[in-house]
Amino acid sequence: MELFNLKHHDEKVSFAKAVVRGIGRDQGLFFPDHIEPFSQEKIDELLKMPLVQRSQIILRHLIGDELPELEQIVADAFCFEAPIVPAGDRIFCLELFHGPTLAFKDFGARFLARVLSAVRGDKHLTILTATSGDTGAAVADAFYGQKGIDVVVLYPDGRISPLQEKLIATLGGNIHAVRVNGIFDQCQDLVKTAFDDVEFKEKIGLNSANSINIARLLAQVTYYFEAVSQLKSGRDKVVFSVPCGNFGDLTAGLI
Repeated sequence: MELFNLKHHDEKVSFAKAVVRGIGRDQGLFFPDHIEPFSQEKIDELLKMPLVQRSQIILRHLIGDELPELEQIVADAFCFEAPIVPAGDRIFCLELFHGPTLAFKDFGARFLARVLSAVRGDKHLTILTATSGDTGAAVADAFYGQKGIDVVVLYPDGRISPLQEKLIATLGGNIHAVRVNGIFDQCQDLVKTAFDDVEFKEKIGLNSANSINIARLLAQVTYYFEAVSQLKSGRDKVVFSVPCGNFGDLTAGLI
């Protein structure tokens, strides 16, 4: 799989390098150079499969042969269900809160953590992320105990739920929670400042667990297939409505 920097199209990298680096020059996002569509026959075949098996095939199709451990990574990461439940006349809700931290971000965070562990080699990595609650909890749980990777989560004091704070701040080990006297935007500004320091970024192997990382984005593609697979009829006329603000989620759906 070859990816290019959306800001500098001449910067092209492999999937593994894109995952380890997180973002390219001038904070440009890495995106696939080419996505080969499935045939309708293949889609029909995929929709008959269980979540893990289908996700293994989808992600192998997108990533290619670069990651030998992919099938095991998917099996480890997607170890919970994602059911659809009726919410009205021909309206269904895809429940993505059955993971360990009760957030849809468990899908992407768990996949990203395992992929990074597989491709980092001997390089020590530091994951830096700002959170208003869900992201920090999902990332902390996903990376907890992963060797060679430290995680620093910045969160605004008094502005996340008590449960979210416990999920972030009680793990210890390689998870470092930093309570910031301010709002989420100030936490995010601190993260951006760190990423702008190229020397510092290289020195500590700085990376991000937000949806700017291609591994997290690709993982989210799989549950759109899962939603359609559970429909009894109308599969060819599905319209997805994504909550405001989840642009990474929306991009995964477009892929």
